[in-house]
Amino acid sequence: MANRDESTFVIGIDFGTDSCRSLVVDASSGEQKGSAVAFYPRWKEGRYCDPDRGLYRQHPLDYIEALTQAIRESLDAAGDAVRRRVKGLSIATTGSTSVAVDRDGTPLSLTERFRDNPNAMFVLWKDHSAVREADEINALAHGWGGEDFTRYVGGVYSAEWFWANMLHVFRVDADVRAHTHSWVEHCDWMPALLTGTTAPAQLRRSRCAAGHKAMWHEAFDGLPSEAFLSRLDPLLSGMRERLYRDTYTADIAAGPLTREWAHTLGLPADVMVGVGAFDAHMGAVGAGAQAHTLVKVMGTSTCDVVVVPSDEIGERVVSGICGQVDGSVIRGMTGLEAGQSAFGDVYAWFRRLLSWPLGLLAEADMTQQQRDELASRILPALERAAANEDPLLTGIVAVDWLNGRRTPYADQSLRGALFGLSLGSDAPKVYRALIEATAFGARAIIERFQEEGVRIDDVIAVGGVARKSPLNMQIAADVFGKEIRVTAADQAVALGAAMFAAVAAGIHDSAEVAQGAMGAGFEHVYRPNAKSSLVYEQLYRRYRSYGALVEHAGREMRHHVAETEDTSCSLN
Repeated sequence: MANRDESTFVIGIDFGTDSCRSLVVDASSGEQKGSAVAFYPRWKEGRYCDPDRGLYRQHPLDYIEALTQAIRESLDAAGDAVRRRVKGLSIATTGSTSVAVDRDGTPLSLTERFRDNPNAMFVLWKDHSAVREADEINALAHGWGGEDFTRYVGGVYSAEWFWANMLHVFRVDADVRAHTHSWVEHCDWMPALLTGTTAPAQLRRSRCAAGHKAMWHEAFDGLPSEAFLSRLDPLLSGMRERLYRDTYTADIAAGPLTREWAHTLGLPADVMVGVGAFDAHMGAVGAGAQAHTLVKVMGTSTCDVVVVPSDEIGERVVSGICGQVDGSVIRGMTGLEAGQSAFGDVYAWFRRLLSWPLGLLAEADMTQQQRDELASRILPALERAAANEDPLLTGIVAVDWLNGRRTPYADQSLRGALFGLSLGSDAPKVYRALIEATAFGARAIIERFQEEGVRIDDVIAVGGVARKSPLNMQIAADVFGKEIRVTAADQAVALGAAMFAAVAAGIHDSAEVAQGAMGAGFEHVYRPNAKSSLVYEQLYRRYRSYGALVEHAGREMRHHVAETEDTSCSLN
């Protein structure tokens, strides 16, 4: 282990879907010295989004402003004695969340010409405008006779990812396309911004982001070939050479903080900034990921991460997941990623559904704050009532694809469904069915790994739902038939980022050493109930059958829409 100052501190940053979290941590003990959360102001207003079209964009100013506020407030909470001893900072972000940049690496929406153009903003991970482009990528990769570049991303490319989003933006906005020099992930841009290395040829690209979302692999000599990309669409011709060949793991330094950013954030000028990575991957490390442990980072969606020694998995390729990348989580291990496109968003949708009348009927008598406070009590009340429902007697089975399906086998065109409703179906029964559906979707992921020979020994859960919803976690344990440990860290992603900051700054020798020194441990263990597990075996089989019906109906609908569009074109 490297020599370290017992009074050395690091900062972990977690850019989530709605906010930026900053955590100041003692690098020798993991003790939290200060934390803060800052929400994205434009995103909070619902700007640049259209949920009906699956369009979700975020302005880079939201990221800059939230980062500045969160770091300053967390340092104020930690105090000046801590502030002076901060040595490292690392960043985790959602992903794939990417943006068009100019020759200097500046997102186009930070220029006057494109400041209010959503196509020049970050395309958030949950944006599904590129379903057609993802379908075309898959069709070409599987049928062109050359290398299948989807091989290491589970064999299915997603509409949520790098190339699909780039191509979609290029197709719908010629002006953005004409001014785009390169394309950058959020987790790459933030460290580059703080270190003054945003020029596309200069910034250090994350191995995690490149391998899981951009089809980067050493076997391909980097990114998909120019022949493949130009055949996919001539609009992509020449982009590969303006992107990157090399990638970097999160334990590597991106560079020192610039003097300007040190002054803005109130940090010493010698703070080292680490290479960025995705939130779930850093969160897995923060939660205590070990080989063959499934870490479920449970937020608006879920991201499920497993690490396996690279020499153990060898040349084996796992299909139907979101990629396998050597070093994407921990150096020397292959990170395997899966997940659900909606988790917390499923419950948030149901709450919005139930609270809609509040805005209509109580507008004259209640303030917005009062309506929000009342709406915030809906889910806790539902959980208490749903805990008393017998899953076999409700008669309801839900399919959880309200935002499409990420794993197994990504298909963002799929939709959720409720089966078995009757006049006796009330809100607690439906809510319990939604919880069960998210657990069933998670079990399908576990089975996908196991079917491919990846051993899953136990499960670690991370996130607000994991810590606040005993019903959700017990149902999951019963459905999985596995023990679930809930991390004690209230900000596991930011803690994981802090661990990588400690390695990038030279305080610890490796992520594993940082885990040992800074880990928070576990606050609760959920063990499966044998009787409940038998009940859920029956319901899980129904879930799979109903899911197959939803898939079939979705294919029929897409076929009908395609025929309608073709007829419309011929008539015109």
